[in-house]
Amino acid sequence: MTQRWVQAPPGSHWGEFGPDDHLGRMNLVTPQKVLQGIAEVRHGRTFCLSLPLDVPGGQAMNPRRIAPRRYAVTRDGKSAGQQGFCWSYAGEDPDLTDVVNDDLVLMSLQYSTQWDSLAHVGSRFDADGDGVDEAVFYNGFRAGEDIIAATEDRAAGEPHARYPQPAAKALGIERLAEHGVQGRGVLIDLAHHLGRRRQAVGYDTLMRILEADGIEVEAGDMVCLHTGFADTLLAMNRSPDVARLHETGSGLDGWDARLLNWIVDVRLACLVADNPAVELVVPKVLQLRPLRQARLPLHAHCLFKSGIHLGELWYLTELAGWLRSEHRHRFLLTAPPLRLPGAVGSPATPIATV
Repeated sequence: MTQRWVQAPPGSHWGEFGPDDHLGRMNLVTPQKVLQGIAEVRHGRTFCLSLPLDVPGGQAMNPRRIAPRRYAVTRDGKSAGQQGFCWSYAGEDPDLTDVVNDDLVLMSLQYSTQWDSLAHVGSRFDADGDGVDEAVFYNGFRAGEDIIAATEDRAAGEPHARYPQPAAKALGIERLAEHGVQGRGVLIDLAHHLGRRRQAVGYDTLMRILEADGIEVEAGDMVCLHTGFADTLLAMNRSPDVARLHETGSGLDGWDARLLNWIVDVRLACLVADNPAVELVVPKVLQLRPLRQARLPLHAHCLFKSGIHLGELWYLTELAGWLRSEHRHRFLLTAPPLRLPGAVGSPATPIATV
């Protein structure tokens, strides 16, 4: 095992599970946590927590991420275009009756309901202690060595053949898939208490909601935040009204130090929300704050410093309503990402079982 840093970022938890760890706090999802999740199953009812993977629609919400483009594939493996056609084995033997469809898809892996891997967001930080910043990720894994990204500043939507192949040799999403994402989920219903107006949720507000609903988050729990954003987005039928969405739903206040400390101290395994970033994204120019700062402070705190995976744009409205009607907030959560080596994120089709 190799410690690849001389100094770790302030408030970070590098090395908590060893210097070569790739899972971060998902290590807390132990066999015992899986059994706790299974113990929450009383009815055998399931809820799909994924949006259709072609939602939001277009690129208005995020110009860097392209919607799925699906193509049919012919028998010789060539694309037959978006219309496509079936092919039959009868061409080689008239007595064969099989008719076959194959297809392929080109899409951004974090376009819709998704997991962020720990290779998704790092930071420029002086991990070597020599006064020079390096581009590093959780546990000091290095950009350009352990995590090789595609060339910067390519225009979104250019033909995929022009993109170099990115490869996360460390912290890739396959690590999460291999560990398995199944355990006890805990839903916090922000929308019920706060409505669907845009607001940053800090420590005090979150604690009041937990107390009001009798929610206790324990080590290894997978915490899901229902804001109603995804429900509003889904109703727009793949034509997102960005101005309206900008005013929709709450998000965690990534600038609230007490909230960030709580996220780490409670030892939750991962954070999930039905909004685009878990945290509420605020303007870049912020007075009375250091000039050098993260654009997404909660991402930096969770992915970079603490090894906490983030899930975004999940669909939680139906589950939230059912849990509240049953005076419950816990459930079995099953949410594997794609086992795609080197990927920094993944679509997901999570299932809640109650």
